[in-house]
Amino acid sequence: MVTKEVVVNNQVGLHARPATFFIQKANEFKSGIWVEKDERRVNAKSLLGVLSLGIIKGTKITIIADGSDEQQAVDTLCALIESNFSE
Repeated sequence: MVTKEVVVNNQVGLHARPATFFIQKANEFKSGIWVEKDERRVNAKSLLGVLSLGIIKGTKITIIADGSDEQQAVDTLCALIESNFSE
């Protein structure tokens, strides 16, 4: 299992378009992937789950992955967030 904390800094947080990009990227991996915020953990491959966390600009989240490509999954998703979804 691999975990990494990252801060969401794009303008709208993890809503609508950025959340869709995030979920599409998460679905490219075989590993189970979760997003955790304030002790709540949701499936990173679920749009409703991710949106339900209400992640806004400046929110610190934890990306967790467990499986055959867990390290690559965490690194890729954190890089996507750190790039501000290429805004």
